[in-house]
Amino acid sequence: MNPNKPYRDFADFLAENFPYKVQKTTINAGLTCPNRDGSKARGGCTYCNNQSFSPRYEKLPKTISEQLANGIDFFSHKYPEMKYLAYFQSYTNTYGSIESLTTMYEEALAYPNVVGLIIGTRPDCMPDELLDYLEKLNKKTFLLVEYGVESTLNKTLERINRQHTYEESVDAIHKTAERGIPVGVHMILGLPDETKEDILYHADELSKLPLTTIKLHQLQIIKGTVMEKEFKSLPESFHLFQLDEYIDLCVDFAERLHPNFYIERFSSHSPVEWRIAPDWGIKNAEITHKVTKRFLERDSRQGKKFNQLQS
Repeated sequence: MNPNKPYRDFADFLAENFPYKVQKTTINAGLTCPNRDGSKARGGCTYCNNQSFSPRYEKLPKTISEQLANGIDFFSHKYPEMKYLAYFQSYTNTYGSIESLTTMYEEALAYPNVVGLIIGTRPDCMPDELLDYLEKLNKKTFLLVEYGVESTLNKTLERINRQHTYEESVDAIHKTAERGIPVGVHMILGLPDETKEDILYHADELSKLPLTTIKLHQLQIIKGTVMEKEFKSLPESFHLFQLDEYIDLCVDFAERLHPNFYIERFSSHSPVEWRIAPDWGIKNAEITHKVTKRFLERDSRQGKKFNQLQS
């Protein structure tokens, strides 16, 4: 951990892997999800309206190369020497035939100034055959596989219609890490009926796993989702954090995390036209600054309580 920072951040991870600046550029591969196409369920997770997480420079379906061109153009005017990571973000980016998936990955890697891949997916959508391919790919280029875990509690996963269990997440994470592939997870803090104790339990459970990175963000109520209807009909099931309360929660959570994990983010904001609540009126970078300041105010650091809990 950088002695000048109270936690390990994603920039540190990238600096350890690259001698130059890199930036993620998002790709929508046009894939779907087993929780939408009927193979497991229809309608998706109750919180999900994927349009609300797509960057503004990627609006219409395009080829992988066209999307990379648009994304790189978005950044390159200000940072002409930048290199890029192709981030397969939308929906489930390991859900398809091996041939079609590998063709997309390789098209992205062949694009000028792309130096690696980040692949977002579900833990129940990582076949061994694809892991075989990714293990070989990881030996040639930068690769990070990011699983949407969201909660370590099966009662919550059932409530939000994830259609997989936490045990499936644990299995996928172990299988991926055993291949030498860096593994990230995505967690939502504040899902329905979860208490603060439940949320801190997530940190304890995740810290047992062979993870490289972790992304956190606050629960958001998004227009056009099942959760929007639940929020209106069952508001007592939801606790939407006030900003200062959430800042403290992030520090509490990080204190219990394994000190070797890299924390990629503490928050995320869908566009205001999609977001119903919460509305903190503040950008992600400002939240990160406030979290860092709170660490210092509390004379704390990532892993402080992890070490105590292990002793």
